[in-house]
Amino acid sequence: MPDMSASASLAMTHLVSLAKEVDEDKVTPGVLGFIVFAVMALAVWGLMKSMNRHMNRVDFTQVPDPKAEQAESGPAGSESAASPSAGPADAEASGQGKKQG
Repeated sequence: MPDMSASASLAMTHLVSLAKEVDEDKVTPGVLGFIVFAVMALAVWGLMKSMNRHMNRVDFTQVPDPKAEQAESGPAGSESAASPSAGPADAEASGQGKKQG
């Protein structure tokens, strides 16, 4: 190490002495553990961002199924099917105007 400056060699001696103070029986994750953890954190962040984008695209308004309405109304001679002039108040009273949620 002849071409090192005095401050660089002094820093190296301090680092070497600190390295010798480390307990050799102690297991630490090291740089590889940090890199793996950082990659996993980035992957979770990306998955959360993707999930948020997909959840924002979902339309939560429920469209009533026409087949289910026909099954609820029952036979053609029922009260709600026989009165074509039934208004929204009559539909709410019969339970058809309520949203299923």
